[in-house]
Amino acid sequence: MSIFAGHIVVVRGGGDVGSGVIWRLRRVGFPVVVLELARPLTVRRTVAFSSAVTDGRVVIDGIEGLLVDSPDEALATAHRGVVPVLISEAVPAFPEPVSVLVDARLAKEALDTRLDQAPFVVGLGPGFVAGVDCHAVIETMRGHRLGSVIWDGPAFPNTGVPGELGGASADRVLHAQHDGSLSWDVRFGEIVKAGQQLGTIDGAPVVATIGGTVRGMIAPGEVTRGLKIADVDPRVDPAMIDHVSDKALAVGGGALEAILARMNDRGR
Repeated sequence: MSIFAGHIVVVRGGGDVGSGVIWRLRRVGFPVVVLELARPLTVRRTVAFSSAVTDGRVVIDGIEGLLVDSPDEALATAHRGVVPVLISEAVPAFPEPVSVLVDARLAKEALDTRLDQAPFVVGLGPGFVAGVDCHAVIETMRGHRLGSVIWDGPAFPNTGVPGELGGASADRVLHAQHDGSLSWDVRFGEIVKAGQQLGTIDGAPVVATIGGTVRGMIAPGEVTRGLKIADVDPRVDPAMIDHVSDKALAVGGGALEAILARMNDRGR
């Protein structure tokens, strides 16, 4: 049995960056429960535990995620080494004490996570202030501070500009140009060219602005103007869609560091 078996971690948000946290924690033996929306807004769905909401089950780099129906089932699943994904916008009551709460929703603004929701609360990225609404913040901005633990104060503010990959930044990420019903014409891992139609929103084309690998597409359905819907990576490597990203692993490592530091400070 893992030495961390008695320390339940609840993660709000199973998107790709949150999944780096989930993967790191589960990998070393923490029982992890994921809370998700009924319709996740994840773009990099092939490496997100949130995909269990629509698919029922997902396996990410060897770790299984499974959709569950209740807090009781979630804990039972977590204790047998599988990552349970529970549809719940709020943090529900669990039949066992929760040791850590991680807000991985990346809303970039303060929502409803509070210091008193668990003995140790961690927030990812902008919107959180360590010592105010959480105990520690993990830096999510690409650069030399990515994945660092902040014990006092906020993360870097949101710039609104995606991090650079393969020489591309804002032009690699696509947002909905208007409200409507989205459908896709391409697949994950497909190599596309600049100007190629990727899908449509109410018949209007969604067009790639750069060439590269399709690594992110939000689930088809209704979208609203401005919503992030796709990610084309200029690095032509289809295998990347199946693995947790370097950024997610760095952020996950920071969350793991924060949790272990907290446990060490308390002599546990």
